[in-house]
Amino acid sequence: MIIGVPKEIKTDEYRVALTPAGARELTGAGHRVLIERGAGVGSSIADADYVANGATIVDSADDVWSGSELLMKVKEPVAAEYHRLGLHKKQVLFTYLHLAASRECTDALVAANNVAIAYETVRLRDNSLPLLTPMSEVAGRMAPLMAAHHLMRPGGGHGTLISGVPGVAPANVVVIGAGVSGLAAATMAAGLHANVKILDRNLERLRQVDIHFDGRVQTIASSTLAIEEACLEADIVIGAVLVVGAKAPKLVSNDLVARMRPGSVLVDISVDQGGCFEATHPTTHSDPVFEVNGSIFYCVANMPGAFPYTSTYALSNATLPYAMELARHGWREAVVADDALAEGVNVVEGAVTYGPVAESLGVPFSPLRSLL
Repeated sequence: MIIGVPKEIKTDEYRVALTPAGARELTGAGHRVLIERGAGVGSSIADADYVANGATIVDSADDVWSGSELLMKVKEPVAAEYHRLGLHKKQVLFTYLHLAASRECTDALVAANNVAIAYETVRLRDNSLPLLTPMSEVAGRMAPLMAAHHLMRPGGGHGTLISGVPGVAPANVVVIGAGVSGLAAATMAAGLHANVKILDRNLERLRQVDIHFDGRVQTIASSTLAIEEACLEADIVIGAVLVVGAKAPKLVSNDLVARMRPGSVLVDISVDQGGCFEATHPTTHSDPVFEVNGSIFYCVANMPGAFPYTSTYALSNATLPYAMELARHGWREAVVADDALAEGVNVVEGAVTYGPVAESLGVPFSPLRSLL
């Protein structure tokens, strides 16, 4: 099979979908790997590193898209790439998609009449998300760091040092959601000596968190009132809510923000799925924040892209085994043999095959099994 890796063109996106080690594994298995020239530069990977491991460098993005049976990306296609979706008939696109938050991208994929497999909805039997987890870990660990920066007076915040100093209290950090990214955020915030509260509806998960932190982080059963009370005491609020494949619920209203401490900072890790704050809209690393009712919102839609070396290798470690199966067997046989991978199939030849996406966008749903 021919596997293509184009350069990411989303604003401030520096990751790449495949490392030289991945190229070595795929070419060693008899496949051909096409890499767009300069695709790895943002992640400190030179073209020569790919060539040394069996890949072919291609000058044109159109040639990568049109010449690849399996196209691997990091982020969903942006508008400037929609015309490329149909350059290769029967192509399989393997990337993060987050379609529930983008009718435009969904329509473009449906019109292309190909197959789109989303990293973020590949799900194991224990409900874990193996291809979302590494980026959730990066975004979660980043969140307190970004919040701490913008909590500085020059960053727009009220000037509290997240760790405090002897004699002066540290920042109060509230994490909404105790999943992978929420746990990572709480871990980093606690490591910075902040006062940390983490909220979740799943009591068993909160018990696990309590054991993990040995009681150093306060766990709270999530409710409308609990979120309100926590936010009113917070210097930093981190939204880490995930409903797999669907839009995130709006849990922090603008009215609540207006009652929070002026200069507080809100970081929405859930922005790719529409965000869990009422005011959330996607921002970029070049222009990451905006102000609402006296508070600072950080809503960068590709947070791990700021640390592309770490993120690229973490992501490729997770996606490569699935890419190997897709290349070896073709997408149909691969998803029949692997229920987790089947969960990742969002669009097949003009049909939306992932229920939460169809429900979120109000479009017809076609069960995957009926199309195999």
